[in-house]
Amino acid sequence: MKFNINQKDLQEALSYCQGVIEKRSTLPILSNVLLDVSNSKLTITATDLDLIFIHRINNIEILEQGKTTTTSSTMFDIVRKFSPDKKINLSLNNDSKLKLETEKSVFNLNCINSSEFPLTDENFNQNEFIINSKQFLKLLNKCKFSVSNDETRHYLSGIYFHQTEVDDKIYLTAVATDSHRMSISKIRLENKINFDPIILPKKTIFQLCSLLDNYDGDIKISNLKSKIKFELTNSILISKLIDGKFPNYIQVIPKNNQKKMETNLKSFLGSIDRVASVSLDKKDGVKFKLSPDTLDLSVNNANSGDGKETLNVKFNHDLEISFNSKYLIDVASQLDGESIEVFLNDTGSPALIKDPSDFDSIYVVMPMKG
Repeated sequence: MKFNINQKDLQEALSYCQGVIEKRSTLPILSNVLLDVSNSKLTITATDLDLIFIHRINNIEILEQGKTTTTSSTMFDIVRKFSPDKKINLSLNNDSKLKLETEKSVFNLNCINSSEFPLTDENFNQNEFIINSKQFLKLLNKCKFSVSNDETRHYLSGIYFHQTEVDDKIYLTAVATDSHRMSISKIRLENKINFDPIILPKKTIFQLCSLLDNYDGDIKISNLKSKIKFELTNSILISKLIDGKFPNYIQVIPKNNQKKMETNLKSFLGSIDRVASVSLDKKDGVKFKLSPDTLDLSVNNANSGDGKETLNVKFNHDLEISFNSKYLIDVASQLDGESIEVFLNDTGSPALIKDPSDFDSIYVVMPMKG
């Protein structure tokens, strides 16, 4: 095996692999990436057995075809320290070490035979549909912060995707909740798709977000009972799905929150962020004291002191309610428009938050007691 490749291309591919590979893997081969050089392209594969990432780099200069595996983190660390846009020459020498050469540097990395690398080839051709990458990324971003970290309720530790129909329009809807807050976002589909509801695991979500951040184009999605495959122009991500039943989220959406508060989004975010600074562990609720057209925000911490701020809002009721400041900041940070709408009922009921510039996303935040 012998080929030349651009530093930037190799660094980018290896950086995606870092997100897939487990840092403390019991099997040495799982710390490695598979490098396959053939048909004028390099295919790099990384897996943790639940997630498989495959990336192709085209138009590389191949002097000799072949394949091997080497430690992903070591190779990534070396490649990212080379000068950008330099050519790197890679070759597999006789004592099965991978040699990396550029300018004045020479490295020889240990390899494990490629035959030990776990590869599964599954036929995903049944249910597939195409979706715009930016729209899909929007769904992931609007929901990912509400995913639960509670290991005991594994069915909440992902985003629930399913097809919904409203007024004869078809949507792909995404939902996430950790039972203290919930995000729901949807994108319009042109036609009904053949797609069973799935729960996409957290690790896959973050891997997809980093891939889609730098990608503009379509994604082909296909799912097979317990797995899902995402195809981009030069990358493929195959993931196991979470086995479990997602709760009936519709019944959690408040139906009778008639008290609407509207205010400038930037001011709202800034005020909460500032008053929450006094709270050391962010567990102190930020207290809302609402009266007509005024919101008094306050945080009181026994150890560090208190903070208060007043905000002009559109509101015509009196109400006191407390929230976890982090939950409000997470939601508000995802809104796209100039303003935020918060629909309230009473002190003990969840708040419904909407973005006037995006009718397709809503958020529910539970209040804090006391």
